[in-house]
Amino acid sequence: MQHGPAVRRRKLGAELRALRTSAGLTSGEAARLAGWHQSKVSRIETGTSGVKPADVRILLDAYAVADTQLRELLMVLAGSEDSGGRHHWWHAYRGVLPPTYRDFISLESQAGAMRTLETTVVPGLLQTPEYARAVTKAAVEGLSEDRLDTLVEVRLARQDVLRADPPLELSAVLDEAVLRREVGGPGVMARQLERLVEAARLPQVRLQVLPFAAGAHIGVTGPFVIFSFSSTSDLDVVVLDHLTSSLYLERKEDLQAYTEAFNALQAHALSPEDSLDFIAGTAAGA
Repeated sequence: MQHGPAVRRRKLGAELRALRTSAGLTSGEAARLAGWHQSKVSRIETGTSGVKPADVRILLDAYAVADTQLRELLMVLAGSEDSGGRHHWWHAYRGVLPPTYRDFISLESQAGAMRTLETTVVPGLLQTPEYARAVTKAAVEGLSEDRLDTLVEVRLARQDVLRADPPLELSAVLDEAVLRREVGGPGVMARQLERLVEAARLPQVRLQVLPFAAGAHIGVTGPFVIFSFSSTSDLDVVVLDHLTSSLYLERKEDLQAYTEAFNALQAHALSPEDSLDFIAGTAAGA
């Protein structure tokens, strides 16, 4: 179990270790190819120290890694922008966003797929500006208007991942309470439900509603997010949000448990087609 700032270092180190092993090199041999001391390779692989993008590039070259997508992903995890310069836009908000939130955004920006269970509010990637403002204001008391505006701006900027090329594949299971909880007033909620209907029709979005009639389910313990990366499953991670921080679960056992839980939730939820009708019906009655 890791807090945000450490998770990328650990996952980056583990992937570099796997690539070194696949290349048939010992850590000492890798160090000699890079012109370093062996202890530097060990620190990078264990995630005990940060690593510069230039150092990652040296190791990837030493290991003859030709997979462009994998190279780009690992470079971004090390702090480099991608070839399009899209990532790290959130660095402009360094003074506003806590490290755990910045780390979440960095994973979200590079993930190929995101699976999420939401039990109380609409997923951030699908929120309207008015809904995002109401949720943020309720969640963080005492915000100045300027700071509130900035946090909503960040929330909306995150949604660009759904319009990227390729877009993030989003699978979301929403408890019925998400649709019934009136956030921001009737007008705001009506527009938010309409937005969900629009999102449910997007090819990269799969929405399913878990109705109250389904009774108790495995998700009653709380919401969670699973990030998956198309280049390698070794970088997959589960994120659990708490009031003041986020926890990152990266052990294979944890990933398997949450994956099985999400699959079970999908099986108990309405189909995407029936969910679309359910959301539309809720919106019509709002």
